[in-house]
Amino acid sequence: MPTSLDTYFDQFRREFALPDGVIYLDGNSLGALPRLSSVRVADAVRREWGNDLIRSWNSADWINAPERVGNKIAKLIGANDGEVVACDSTSINLFKALLSALALIPHDSPRNVIVSDIDNFPTDLYIAQGLRELLRDRKLELRFVKRTEIPANISAQTAIVMLTEVDYRTGERYDMKAITALAHDNGALIIWDLAHSAGAFPVALNACDADFAVGCGYKYLNGGPGAPAFIFGATRHLDALDAMNAPAPISGWFAHAAPFAFDPVFRVVRGAKRFLVGTPPILQLASLEASLDLWLNVDLQRIREQSLALTDLFIAEVETHCGDALTLATPREHKLRGSQVSFRHVEGYAIMQNLIARGVIGDFRAPDILRFGFTPLYVTREDVVNAAKHLADILATREWDQPKYQQKHAVT
Repeated sequence: MPTSLDTYFDQFRREFALPDGVIYLDGNSLGALPRLSSVRVADAVRREWGNDLIRSWNSADWINAPERVGNKIAKLIGANDGEVVACDSTSINLFKALLSALALIPHDSPRNVIVSDIDNFPTDLYIAQGLRELLRDRKLELRFVKRTEIPANISAQTAIVMLTEVDYRTGERYDMKAITALAHDNGALIIWDLAHSAGAFPVALNACDADFAVGCGYKYLNGGPGAPAFIFGATRHLDALDAMNAPAPISGWFAHAAPFAFDPVFRVVRGAKRFLVGTPPILQLASLEASLDLWLNVDLQRIREQSLALTDLFIAEVETHCGDALTLATPREHKLRGSQVSFRHVEGYAIMQNLIARGVIGDFRAPDILRFGFTPLYVTREDVVNAAKHLADILATREWDQPKYQQKHAVT
């Protein structure tokens, strides 16, 4: 029987172009298409680009799109206007955040350790490794440890703690406030990756006293493939960087104090615009902004309540109908869970291919994770129950034994 939350989210489900016969549980990899995005992008192509041409940098305010979109994202992640810009990719923005944090730490400081979770999304670890090689004079030490070892490895030598709030494989969630406080108590700065947080539940960057954060626009925020990412810098740090005339992390022309003066000498702009680099991708920003305009009408607390209801239901349905064939990898405790549910099975890849063939779209993460993302804006209780039934049927019949499903190491 539908709940009041189900009724509340019915209005939002109608705003998405969902294919018939598909149960989409992969919004944590690529969000579904908002109908308004198609309209907005078409208008940007036909009218703004096609008719108004270069005049649209002013008439359609293309020039301020990174800040405008960033301010809308700020409302979803507990930040203030002027602290977030939408630009580039998560990886590039993480590079900028790391450089900016290091700029706040004197070169002669004994703090030279970057601490992260060894199970962090690999690109985050790669960016840190590349930065260490570029800044050999800083003699940075990378300390990548297991989640449970993070607190013990934050010390007086720690410069930066770099963590993803929600584990991309298991959906386990860090306590942002507690870990941030621990970092600060030890004199370190912290950078949060919100790739699996923004749009999944209310994020409280400023309430948690976060220093820097990055995240992507194409998962729960439904900005579309290749949507711009975002970067947050707390006002106190942006002011400090301005006061010390710190260089931009990447000195592109949109980070110049006067980009259209065409001055051959770089002068960094003040505030979060220091994170910009080159010409913004206007069509991608149009798609993301259309989705954000939908998001700004959503009660984020209800998002969290419905997310927990859907994930609780999925766990219960799978365990009821599948017995002990699968091992739950996601925490049962609400405060430790994002908005996904992951199960382990040695034939996880092949089982997921079976599900996709049946129209139940989740994804697989090596070595054995079946991962299901739950986006309350368009996932219903009926979707959850039916997905669990399909999974139970596949397990009962060992459907994955067909040869075409034996490509165990591929990733969808």
